[in-house]
Amino acid sequence: MVITNGLGLPQPFVDAVTSEYRYKPKRYSVTSVLNGTREVILQRRHADEITSDVSDMVWMIFGTAVHSVLEHSRETDTQLKENWVSMEMPNGYTLSGIFDLYDDATGTVTDWKTASVWKVIMDDWDDYRKQTLMYCCILRSMGFDARRGEIVALLKDHSKSKAEHDRSYPQHPVYRIGWDFTDDDVADMMAWLERRFEEIEEAEKLPDDELPLCTDEERWHRPDKWALMKRGRKSAVKLYDDELTARKACESNGKGFFVEHRHGEDVKCEKYCSACAFCDYYRMKML
Repeated sequence: MVITNGLGLPQPFVDAVTSEYRYKPKRYSVTSVLNGTREVILQRRHADEITSDVSDMVWMIFGTAVHSVLEHSRETDTQLKENWVSMEMPNGYTLSGIFDLYDDATGTVTDWKTASVWKVIMDDWDDYRKQTLMYCCILRSMGFDARRGEIVALLKDHSKSKAEHDRSYPQHPVYRIGWDFTDDDVADMMAWLERRFEEIEEAEKLPDDELPLCTDEERWHRPDKWALMKRGRKSAVKLYDDELTARKACESNGKGFFVEHRHGEDVKCEKYCSACAFCDYYRMKML
């Protein structure tokens, strides 16, 4: 990745997000296999062409700083801290990653995360659950009795005042959540990983524009909506999934109401995919 510094930030900011890591053939990380196949492969193929500015990577700096502080903590006799682990898949590919902490006394993999309060509000933990489950799979392949995943999330946008006035809002700037994994959970994840690496192996043979399109879920797709609006009011009275229902609601409400079409969007593609410039789906969407 080419790092730019449009705001002329101090060199330590640039150094904090600059990595000498080079993608290795047939090796994919725990986090990358959860992304769309097209996104993952385009990122690898065009790694030397992708550009990002330091100012857009500020939260990566924050996350790095948090890990730097925590890595100085002393582990107990039953704990392993920040170890690189890997597991070979049946097709010869390798799954790898670095977990933050593993405690063999409880069989728990713990990962520190920096997250938004919306992660807690929306109860959106599926991706992190899968990450810790994958680490448990790798550790089991190495002979450990890993059976639980845990996330300790530091909420970067937490508001103390909101917490004081809204009991449904996260009450602290740190949030802890965990999952107990059964043997069936591990078996299901192993089966999913085998299929996932087979998909990746086949996709690597395809040119960019023939790579499988990321799913709606992988694109963080938000579908079209039709908003029932009232004149003089900025926010929608109600949102509808189809135009006909919205029109009928508008007619039943009488004068002063109208319908506004709100186009859907692929949030990941448009705002968070570093390889979007090399994706024909994205280019066509932007025309």
